Amino acid sequence: MLNQNIVREATRLTRAGRLVEATALLQLMLRGESAPEPSGRTTTVAPSRLEPPTIDLKPNVAKKTESRKTARSTSVEQRERPTSLGGIRALSGFGMRGSVTRTPLSTTDIVPEGTQFTTGTFRSNVGSRTYKLFVPSSHGEPLPLVVMLHGCTQSPDDFAAGTRMNFLAEERNCLVVYPEQPRGANQSKCWNWFRPGDQKRDGGEPSLIAGITRQIMRDYSIDPKRVYVAGLSAGGAAAAIMAATYSDLYAAAGIHSGLVCGAARDLPSALAAMRQGGGPKLADGVLSVPTIVFHGDRDATVHPVNGERIFEQGSKKPSSKAKIIKGQVPQGHAYTRTIMTNARGLVIGEHWNVHGAGHSWSGGSSAGSYTDPNGPNATSEMLRFFLEHPLSN
Repeated sequence: MLNQNIVREATRLTRAGRLVEATALLQLMLRGESAPEPSGRTTTVAPSRLEPPTIDLKPNVAKKTESRKTARSTSVEQRERPTSLGGIRALSGFGMRGSVTRTPLSTTDIVPEGTQFTTGTFRSNVGSRTYKLFVPSSHGEPLPLVVMLHGCTQSPDDFAAGTRMNFLAEERNCLVVYPEQPRGANQSKCWNWFRPGDQKRDGGEPSLIAGITRQIMRDYSIDPKRVYVAGLSAGGAAAAIMAATYSDLYAAAGIHSGLVCGAARDLPSALAAMRQGGGPKLADGVLSVPTIVFHGDRDATVHPVNGERIFEQGSKKPSSKAKIIKGQVPQGHAYTRTIMTNARGLVIGEHWNVHGAGHSWSGGSSAGSYTDPNGPNATSEMLRFFLEHPLSN
């Protein structure tokens, strides 16, 4: 009964927008401590117990005393020390101790020479968000646009450096925009994928991300049939929401270590979804755009079953057929790639199950956080998948 009271009070606080206090109450429950009974009075929690809601854990850290070469050779097993999913640490990011010290990013980590990486702002009656925009060196004809949604604690610069999407976009002649989630919206800079108000079209954070997308489409020569969305972790969950709610805007989606749209409605259900998977049943599938999914099978932050659920919702139709390919990165991770085609033989989804990988961007650069250089290159595969899937009428 005590646990039920705590969960009810945490749910009430979440609905009131008091996410930090709700998280702290759940921590009390998991430690077996008592908590105040639900009431109309303000719940006060000691500052030492307050932790921000995030689904990420300790990032790979390259200390200033290390050379760049040493930092790049550090394996993901050494960098990532997941805490148990049975506790709130998987939701709150409590695994991070003290401040994170990384080698400062240089411009050469983020963008190729001769290209632009500018800052902009989108404003609407819902709110505002800043973003960073990559513009390739050649941009005359209408070009593809990729929207990249970072994970918790990350920034556009960090995410760009870790994924190296800008470097691939220069080769394939694409624009890339990185919306930024501020601490004012979430103390750990997570996209609020678990709140009902941020899971619907024309409201909350989805309307801001769509607004940024449309603003870039107005300001630059963008091919409206080749606009895509991708994300990692909380950003991956947000990308799934965008694909579900704006299928007329995005031609395809890339979801790395994320969850399906509607996987959670509050903090308690978010914790459950991360631990054991969550979201609508297959019959209620919400993904209607081609989707490529990456997930590590040793992800101790977001259970790998979540990647399978995304793939099922987007690809497993009565007439679809699966092709399974097994591969191995030289001196790196093995993987299982499942390709799903429809009745006409067109690819409608891919699932990359990266064996031995944790909660990190597969094939990424150690210049950024939450990356695993030993995996297949998610950036390259996502961009390849995107450009094979223009928006159908």
